Amino acid sequence: MSLLRVATAALAAISAISLWAFGSASFAAPAMWRVSGGDSEVYLFGTLHALSPSAAWRTPAYDAAYRKADVVWFEADLTHADTLAVTNILSQYGVDPDRALSQKLKPADLAVLKGQADIARIDHLRPWAAAMMLSMQPVLAAGAAVESGADMTVGREAAAGGKQVRAFETLEDQAKMFAGLSEPAEVAYLTGVIHERAQSHGRLKITLDPRADSLERQWLDGDLDQLGPGLVRDMDRQNPTLYEALLKTRNLAWADALSREMAAHPGVELVNVGALHMLGDDGLPALMKARGFKVERVQ
Repeated sequence: MSLLRVATAALAAISAISLWAFGSASFAAPAMWRVSGGDSEVYLFGTLHALSPSAAWRTPAYDAAYRKADVVWFEADLTHADTLAVTNILSQYGVDPDRALSQKLKPADLAVLKGQADIARIDHLRPWAAAMMLSMQPVLAAGAAVESGADMTVGREAAAGGKQVRAFETLEDQAKMFAGLSEPAEVAYLTGVIHERAQSHGRLKITLDPRADSLERQWLDGDLDQLGPGLVRDMDRQNPTLYEALLKTRNLAWADALSREMAAHPGVELVNVGALHMLGDDGLPALMKARGFKVERVQ
């Protein structure tokens, strides 16, 4: 989901985070797993894409995995993203020149949206792009920054330190994935965001206050019981098309890529992708375990 992370300067970042683990052990650090087989090790780290600048998430275990890793993986290569190219991608896949956003929404949903955003400023957007922008507004307003997120932080470090950086997707791949959704799935995504904002009165699940129940605090604590599978389960139930495209299909492709990598290139590699991709039976830890690898939570 890194297209909008890169495009925050132009639009907003994506951050839909939920976590899952094998077993019920408690870890006071962001969740990380080790996948091993033969002479290969892959560490799976679930990131939070936007963090407050003061968030102290680096741990000795993560730093050790980073030092050992010959290859560092991300959803997409963010460090070499060109702002103009990203803007062009969003213009191509995130804008509808023929039908306004307001024409795609039911009158009741449009009325709710008008209370949250200036329709004139977003009426040209496709529903998926508007949904991302709206979902990130409370995060950024609370003081989070994509530049401080785990992905961007590690990406800059890896590039500067001469690590081999690999990406599962290109930014255009990600835009095409969202643009390939059916209109009903896009609209359902947007209306879900609209009504969650309305019901929470601006206090979304994605919040950065210091309370114990804030998302950033739960992520920092590795509080899987609190974060739970709820977001993913709700997505699968309420918008199965989005779930299939955003999570299941991509996770399967990534698990296949990692399996091939582990067979062809023995060594240590570190994967940094949104923590949503670690959740449930379709999450990366479960998929790698199903492929016969040893998977253990190490943080």
